[in-house]
Amino acid sequence: MRGGDPPAPRRAPRCAAGVRRRYVDRAVAQACRKSSPLAPITYVGGWGTLDPWTAAETALRVTDQATAIEAHGHLAALLHVPNGSPLTEYLSVSYEGDSPHSLARIYVPNGPEPTEALGNGPSYIRAEASFAVLSALSAEVRETTSARLPTPDEASTLRINPGLAVLAITRIAADTAGHVLEAALLVFPGDRVEAIFTTHHVLNERLTHG
Repeated sequence: MRGGDPPAPRRAPRCAAGVRRRYVDRAVAQACRKSSPLAPITYVGGWGTLDPWTAAETALRVTDQATAIEAHGHLAALLHVPNGSPLTEYLSVSYEGDSPHSLARIYVPNGPEPTEALGNGPSYIRAEASFAVLSALSAEVRETTSARLPTPDEASTLRINPGLAVLAITRIAADTAGHVLEAALLVFPGDRVEAIFTTHHVLNERLTHG
């Protein structure tokens, strides 16, 4: 280098450039996976099943967990039981691949054995049944739906942005005498679910006396 000449620019080693490129490619691939939308499913109101066609097409799998807890506050009010009453909580989370898709918490006073309630079978049938009403004695099902932001626990479980709206369904099942048999709290991210509710009209016939 002659006096007064600018220094030659340094070249980054090939290995360093290759390493940086791999990190960039990996980051882009992860971002693409995170941004890929999950397939939508259909919730069928009334008995609370997932539509078997969309559950099968989405290839859902479900994890289930049963826990003995006590009823307090809002949960005790939903079930019409005193605070401190024993319950069984059935927590079901559906997955598409490794991504959580939706979750259900079903609460049953003095519930059946977990294996009896949750059953076994193909993954899409399990996904359909895990969100359904558990009690065979249910004569009335009342569902309340709302669109809201997820709780911190829901956002963490479903791995969604806390600013993404969810479809929340509170479902109460009762017997012919009006006794509450179970309460379910269902949560679906708003960008991957639709709900269908069908009304059946019953025509009352008047008896005429001659």
